[in-house]
Amino acid sequence: MEIKNNVLKEYLKNVYFVSGTACGGKTTVTRILSKRFGIPVYDNDDEFERHAAAADPAVQPNMCRQFRDADEFFSRTVDEYRAWLMGNLEEQLDFIILDLIALSKEGPVICDCNINLEQARILTDPSRVVFLLKEPGDIVDEYCNREDHKPFRDWIHSATDYEAAKKVCGDTLRSINAEFRDEVMNSEFFWLDRADGRTVEETVLEVRKHFGLGTAFGMYKVEKDTQLADDLLKFVENCSWTEAKDHIAELIRNWEFTGWETMFAAVQDGRIVGMAAAMKTDYYPLPDIYPWINCVYVDEAYRGNYISKKLIIAANRYLREQGFDRSYIASSFEGLYERYGYTYVKDIVNYGGGTDRLYVKDI
Repeated sequence: MEIKNNVLKEYLKNVYFVSGTACGGKTTVTRILSKRFGIPVYDNDDEFERHAAAADPAVQPNMCRQFRDADEFFSRTVDEYRAWLMGNLEEQLDFIILDLIALSKEGPVICDCNINLEQARILTDPSRVVFLLKEPGDIVDEYCNREDHKPFRDWIHSATDYEAAKKVCGDTLRSINAEFRDEVMNSEFFWLDRADGRTVEETVLEVRKHFGLGTAFGMYKVEKDTQLADDLLKFVENCSWTEAKDHIAELIRNWEFTGWETMFAAVQDGRIVGMAAAMKTDYYPLPDIYPWINCVYVDEAYRGNYISKKLIIAANRYLREQGFDRSYIASSFEGLYERYGYTYVKDIVNYGGGTDRLYVKDI
């Protein structure tokens, strides 16, 4: 079965692809953007072992190939090593696409990946991909000096002849990356090269601008000590929800969230227009009932655009990732949360003595 390119692009429209050469800065930039805008990162390298376990030797021979030890792994010629690496990337792509379709169904995802130009043209629009480049130098040492690459460092150092292993690995990666860098620089895609001397923050800014993050509508998980957290505090302090804003502001100001608890912000054109929270407790003496979705509020000027629904979807997606299979909402309104898939459970009494309606939804 072949899935047409236009279908793939439609189902991957919430994915921001960050590809490029080795040591181009993909991991650094994607993690900063993730923290700053609350967008989850999908790293195809982190998923390789899981994908390989599901691979079929008849269909994915490169992914299924086993090596006795580092000596066998690094004893290949540059051409053999190169063909195996490129084969792995091609074979893993089907797994990656299916993961991304599932992950991005309800919100944006940043993909730290190794897609090439042909794959980028098939999977996405140029506005949704950036290539971060670096002219290959002593690529093995640069790669191995990073703590997150310790397993590979240990692997190559286990070879009987480390210098020979380093040479074949370095020659292979240099040939791939030098060729790829030249192709990208002569393509229609947006790219940034480390040789231009940008700081990390300048690179992040350029990528953010290219993706339009913070300028269009987005739903973001708020992290402690970030600009988004500061902006959310100001939003709460100036909102019209007089009954709750002081309490919510205090939560954010002192960051009184523990474990998986957090806030979500809806952002339109760089301005926060709505919020929600995922919490273990709410304004009710019901310690055995959780997690709650609460603090749901949308600026009056933006109501009627289903933003509260999108906030609740984002919170439920996050709670599902934390291992929960249901969420609770309490409200004095009848007929609102039923439209979002919630079911009325019973009336409950809050700490102030008032009666509200308890709703639950399987997530």
